[in-house]
Amino acid sequence: MRCTFVGYGRLCLWLPLVVICLLAGGCQQEHKEQDLLQIRSTNEHSTGKKKVIFVLVDSLMAQSIERGMEQNELPTFRYLIEHGQYYPDMVSSFPTMSVSIDSTLLTGSYPEGHHLPGLTWYPNNGKKVIGYGSGPFEILRRGTKPVLTHALRDLNGKHLNPDLPTLYEDLHRLGITSGAVNGLVYRGMTEHQLNLPAPISELFSLAQPIVVKGPDFLAFGALSNPLDGKTDLPDGPTDRLGFNDRYAVEVAKYLIRTHQLPDFLLIYLPDLDGKLHKHGPSDRKGIRETDRRLRELLEAYDSHEKALNDTILIVAGDSGMSKVLPKDQKPVIHLPKLLQRYRVLPAGETIDKSTEIALAVNDTMAYVYSLKPEVTLEGVADILKSDPRIDIISWQEDGWIHCVKAGDGAFMKFKAGGDLKDKYGQSWTVQGAEQVLDLTRGSEAGQKGPTRIAYGKYPDPLRRLQGALLSHEGRFLVITAKPGYELAEAGSPTHVGGGAHGGLDASASQVPLIICGTKKRPEFLRIVDLKPFLLDLLQSENREPIQMPRKSAIMGGISRPK
Repeated sequence: MRCTFVGYGRLCLWLPLVVICLLAGGCQQEHKEQDLLQIRSTNEHSTGKKKVIFVLVDSLMAQSIERGMEQNELPTFRYLIEHGQYYPDMVSSFPTMSVSIDSTLLTGSYPEGHHLPGLTWYPNNGKKVIGYGSGPFEILRRGTKPVLTHALRDLNGKHLNPDLPTLYEDLHRLGITSGAVNGLVYRGMTEHQLNLPAPISELFSLAQPIVVKGPDFLAFGALSNPLDGKTDLPDGPTDRLGFNDRYAVEVAKYLIRTHQLPDFLLIYLPDLDGKLHKHGPSDRKGIRETDRRLRELLEAYDSHEKALNDTILIVAGDSGMSKVLPKDQKPVIHLPKLLQRYRVLPAGETIDKSTEIALAVNDTMAYVYSLKPEVTLEGVADILKSDPRIDIISWQEDGWIHCVKAGDGAFMKFKAGGDLKDKYGQSWTVQGAEQVLDLTRGSEAGQKGPTRIAYGKYPDPLRRLQGALLSHEGRFLVITAKPGYELAEAGSPTHVGGGAHGGLDASASQVPLIICGTKKRPEFLRIVDLKPFLLDLLQSENREPIQMPRKSAIMGGISRPK
């Protein structure tokens, strides 16, 4: 089961924090922040414009929404879809892990730009693999102090490319206020303090407070609660220190009811992800609870109509999830066993002169690092491709990205630039067996120009693989498991019979997007294109009325755009 800090698909740090808090008899915080005063002083200059609320729901999938609407179980989703725009197939980043996806959302760049390759990764010439905390056993192997340090201090402060501005930083320069509730990636230009419970900081010798830069308003569970003393929030040990849906929605409701919303507010809802990891993508209880939280958000206004007249409300998923097969079908691919001819670094250990391979496992995706010149990437790929449960193996060499299909050994390579053009306006040169990435060529009848290339079961695969392979220095492979399977090493969490993400295929890569309160839409339906879309919304004089329901027989009321 994927145990996480702010959800089961993200970090697991809340678990040791909660345990130590309970043993110590509580987690009282004494700090007060000035976030509300800052928003209030700046909001005076933004009257007349709609506020923008972006609700990011971890592992929200179109199939869950549509199945729930067919069963008349999701009245809030139905209302939002009928009064707005609904796109079931927005393309996520890759790997489909939350830290990388959130960084893509907030920077408008794939990982080669923002430099956060995944939930676990190895820095070139480093001593250890970096892990932000994906499961309790993984945290114990890597050490609680380094995991806490990487997640709370380094992720936003060092690892996220400091030369690439985030949405929050751009908004600050434009004089537009912003806020985040429980978003893991939050770097901005306003100073905040994260205050760990005293037993935690004393046990692990962590300096207090941890000073971070974020948006004008930053609510981060009990570690940064600017509403402390103003309203009662579920942020105690039994509530995962505030890293839950109820906390996030209650913070937003307070800001709405007291007319203190910043111009842009990102709200992260983690709870759905945990249920899907445990029970699989077919679970319906989680999506029903998400629907209720969205209804509570709308009910913070005088009416639903006023909510969409006053606010641009955007609801989106971050990644999808594929069903993991039951235990008797051997769904877990143990990479150290598969690569036993090499000296593979045990999880959490320090690299020494004898280490040949390091692993960074991200559910159904992994980075496999060669630390010795004599250990060739192609040689490692030859071993991995023998396991038919593995899907794609890729690496960069001599200016090309090489891709092998495990099982049958089909090979292709590609690079940016050339005579092939995709629907996103990207140009490519492709050689070899194009079925490896399910590519097809064609040209529109009667039209001249570049040959068109279309994508099948892997959305935007060339650009997204390129982004991962150029995300950080080193010699490494990117490998993915076929749907139904997941990759593992000692200590990494597995989800046998449940659900997992990380991969390149459509089940993990396509997520729904709902936009209410405006007729505008992103140029392309990809998470990487949301930042310029949001900047445009927040800089325009936008007082559009809500759209009335559209009559449609599709999916019992869902109107899909053409």
